[in-house]
Amino acid sequence: MTGKPNLLKRLDASVVLAAEGYLFELERRGYLQAGPYVPEVVLDDPEVVKQLHREFLRAGSDVMLALTYYAHRDKLKTIGREGDLEALNRQAVRLAREVAAEGDALVAGNISNTWVYDHRDPEATGKLVRAMYTEQVSWAADEGVDFVVAETLDYLGEALIALDVIKEFGLPAVVNFGSVHGETKDGHSFADACKILQDRGADVVGLNCSRGPDTMLPVVEQIRKAVDCHVAALPVPYRTTAHEPSFTALTDGERGRAFPIALDPFTSTRFEMADFAVRARELGVSYIGICCGAAPHHVRAMAEALGREVPASRYSPDMALHPALGAKVKERDRPFLKDWKD
Repeated sequence: MTGKPNLLKRLDASVVLAAEGYLFELERRGYLQAGPYVPEVVLDDPEVVKQLHREFLRAGSDVMLALTYYAHRDKLKTIGREGDLEALNRQAVRLAREVAAEGDALVAGNISNTWVYDHRDPEATGKLVRAMYTEQVSWAADEGVDFVVAETLDYLGEALIALDVIKEFGLPAVVNFGSVHGETKDGHSFADACKILQDRGADVVGLNCSRGPDTMLPVVEQIRKAVDCHVAALPVPYRTTAHEPSFTALTDGERGRAFPIALDPFTSTRFEMADFAVRARELGVSYIGICCGAAPHHVRAMAEALGREVPASRYSPDMALHPALGAKVKERDRPFLKDWKD
């Protein structure tokens, strides 16, 4: 572990800001394939992963999340790289740890929804899930993570397995549900599911991914009222609505379903994400972040809205210096300002 103030001490003292969304951003950059979303980039282009970690660190993220989402045995098998399983998981933590040491960030291990768990056969499928989680968490623990995030979980049953495995290794646990549906797939409200997780020893519970800021906050408010532990909220930066509450449901008039690779028209601005960070803090959320679709400018705006000056703040916008929109427009340009300001 890093020897810096641990997760719980930081949460007790202030908001922890956590940047995620590595899979979507690296797919946009051309280093990861949409569809399987397996993080092969960790092995194939490690410097690219380090650079994105570094950009999130400079933007104000308190957490360097190891890129092991979908890096479990079943997913790697689908692309024929099951033999790289341990190497990928260990390398991901090492990359995150190396960049975290450049600042004051914690290092988090990461496990995710498996697409293997089935609530109709929880014993057999749960055994498979437990084995996959145990592999990943054991390598993360061995590589010295500060805590583990289990996220985008669809089932309470799967979340309980994730929590049990994390606690077996003596690590703090952040356990978050995805919220494509109005409740977990095994029929629990998110508030009730989070209460059960808290009672079983989760340190932080909440939601990540799936919903944008406006449709996540009402559910997070219900969770905050149901639990005493710290609460997490990491929406996607997309404008979801009451009619289309998750980004998987967003539709474009011309192309139909926008998820996952035609979401650009729905992208939230940095100002909307900054507003979310403040609103979440006002609700009593202490683990605030951003998930699939995130970019460093979103993270910087959220950090600054929370009252922080971060390394990337050196380059925060200053429109007063803009040649057309600023305060000192040259006389020759004044006749053309209507093209900029009207």
